[in-house]
Amino acid sequence: MTERGPEQISDANALYVFAVCKAPDPAVLAGLSGVAVDERLRRLRFDELTAIVQTVRAADFTDEVWQARMSDRDELERYARAHHEVVSAAAASCPTVPLPLATLYHGEKRARQALLGEAERFRAALERTADHSEWGVKVYAAEPSAPEPGPAPVPPPAARSRPAPGAGLAYLERRRGAQERRERRHEDVLRLAETVDAAFRNVAAAARRLRLHSPEPAGKGHVHVLNATYLVAEHRAAEFRALTRALRDTTGARIDISGPWVPYSFVGEVQ
Repeated sequence: MTERGPEQISDANALYVFAVCKAPDPAVLAGLSGVAVDERLRRLRFDELTAIVQTVRAADFTDEVWQARMSDRDELERYARAHHEVVSAAAASCPTVPLPLATLYHGEKRARQALLGEAERFRAALERTADHSEWGVKVYAAEPSAPEPGPAPVPPPAARSRPAPGAGLAYLERRRGAQERRERRHEDVLRLAETVDAAFRNVAAAARRLRLHSPEPAGKGHVHVLNATYLVAEHRAAEFRALTRALRDTTGARIDISGPWVPYSFVGEVQ
């Protein structure tokens, strides 16, 4: 639960929560500024778990201010990087559940109460993701190089009264053939996505299919066919990378992977 609203006043403070951990090493927080340069990061204990928190000015996180910040790309990126830096440092020390960007509470007492209410969920997420990392996979299929045949050329006016025998049937056959080729390409794309996804799922502990990008990011000559993320045990990371290389060779597809990341996609949302 993120507490933000008009009741906040300019001289009030709020508590920003970055992540929940088992037993983070305090040394990993040294040198990190978080989202408030003038306030140190600290640990907040609850139910044998630890939250990484920082005191911030409530006025900097009201609905109005935060919405304005969300529309400023540079400012939003600065906060996202600071948030991720703290989460990554904690995750390098111990199993960690990252909380969403700008998770705030009206004071330490309210924060502890809210976090205690989610303690079971935190424990389950920590158990599920311990010694695992998240890997992103994007698969692109090559588009056909040969253009599809266009419609039959329109004859000059003088010839329209005497169409060639079978011209209409030939045109319909071309149209039917083009449609069949499109359907086959679509089936091939679906089969490619399912084949690659199934192979990665055999290595991963969990997986999530994500929305495909628009055609533009794929680059000219490629179409985006799979966007997925996988939870992979650390001892299987080398196997995951080797599988990527093998799938590139066997499918001919362009397969881009990213990671390892803190498993944001597999900890579940904390309300």
